[in-house]
Amino acid sequence: MLTPILLLAAVTVAGSGCARNPVSGRPEVTLVSAEQERRMGQEEAEKVETQIGLLDDARLTAYLEALGQRLARESPRQDVAYRFHIVDMTEPNAFALPGGYIYVSRGLLALMNAEDELAGVVGHEIAHVAARHSVQRISKQGPIAALFGIASGIAGLVVPLAGDVIGGIGDLTQSLIFAPYSRSQETEADRVGQDIAARAGWDPAALSKSLTALGREADLMSQVPRRPSFFDSHPATPDRVARTAEHARTSTRASRPPLSASAAAFVARLDGLVVGPRAARGVIVGRTFVHPAANVFIEFPEKWAVQQTPDKVLAVSPDREAAVLLRAAGKGQDPLDGARALEKATKSPIVAGTERITINGLPAAHTGLEADGKVGVDLTWIAHGGTIFQVVGLAPRQRFASVRPTLAAVTRTFRPLTATERAGVTERRIRLITARAGETIEALASRSRSAWTKEELAVANGLAVSDRLTAGQVIKAAIAEPYQPGPAR
Repeated sequence: MLTPILLLAAVTVAGSGCARNPVSGRPEVTLVSAEQERRMGQEEAEKVETQIGLLDDARLTAYLEALGQRLARESPRQDVAYRFHIVDMTEPNAFALPGGYIYVSRGLLALMNAEDELAGVVGHEIAHVAARHSVQRISKQGPIAALFGIASGIAGLVVPLAGDVIGGIGDLTQSLIFAPYSRSQETEADRVGQDIAARAGWDPAALSKSLTALGREADLMSQVPRRPSFFDSHPATPDRVARTAEHARTSTRASRPPLSASAAAFVARLDGLVVGPRAARGVIVGRTFVHPAANVFIEFPEKWAVQQTPDKVLAVSPDREAAVLLRAAGKGQDPLDGARALEKATKSPIVAGTERITINGLPAAHTGLEADGKVGVDLTWIAHGGTIFQVVGLAPRQRFASVRPTLAAVTRTFRPLTATERAGVTERRIRLITARAGETIEALASRSRSAWTKEELAVANGLAVSDRLTAGQVIKAAIAEPYQPGPAR
């Protein structure tokens, strides 16, 4: 007779699937079916595209897809359709979603100096999918709000009405992207990813170089506030580089030509890649946000933390109990259309309490709301350039009266850019600089007017700051250039 505990276990297993893991070969209880995994991955991929954004660089994306598919054909798991994308993220990162969605950031690409290094990282992410790691770590860890510097207090105040007002602060499931893998999962993904890369014809030892570059970058940026990067979700261990180097010696590399004929040919693919904020999405300068494509300027209070996603900009007060959000609410010329749309969405009387006003010569509409007795909301729609922008200020009801003047003051700063401001918008792009014989990293950084420091330039090129360069050596540098509308490069 089964004890209660054993009976519960039997029922649990009976209600789950049991299969062999494609990587380990061991039987495992699967609480998520392959179809559920596919749907979950598709849903989260849509959130990645909306909340983080994909890079609009057709050539570089096609290259990553070709590299990824060649690796995927060597994966021990072939029951998923692997897809590869460049995520428009400044920080160096790579991650995998259930169902075969693989992402690398443009920040990670900027650190790579050979095709083998990129293949090592992508192979590692394929291994996570193959071993079902991204499914195994699913948990209820809460929203991704922390990624964008939003206090848990503010995020917790997004009751239904407030959620409709601001369009959602951020609901991308943190456990599927930025929750860390276990040490054993990382070790397995390193090993399997190296074997995948080797069978596809790339040097398995290059993963060690990639990990070294990512580690150096993490050390360099350790004192700077940032969003999650590679080692936040892929825990580093002191012996990891040595362990991957050792495993590479046991891998058999297939003899296949690379997609890039040489390291120099690979680096040439990165010429023109934007590093740091992309002006096409708007840039944060101090406490101001300027968007040259939308012709928008707005200024946030001093000491407020400002973050942005592809579809919104958010500023949070130092005590994390108040926030201001800017987003495009839709197309149109009448700001009251914004109130009408919200009224329709929430089935709440919005329009009757909304007044027409003017902000810096632009037609606007303003109202104040209280969401479920918990959140005070100062809400303004502004019509500008064929778009209706929405500026939302919110705070807990008990604090709202004291911070409302500050929230309203932010709204009043919304205006078009001046010609001087527009001309002054720059973005940093990778440009290839040819070194002179015996030149130092510091001298090249100065000569090229690199926006990277000598330390950043050394890390991005896999060099030491003290290295002497050789004549004709090609070095990546970040050069500030005037913003030009168009694709990423």
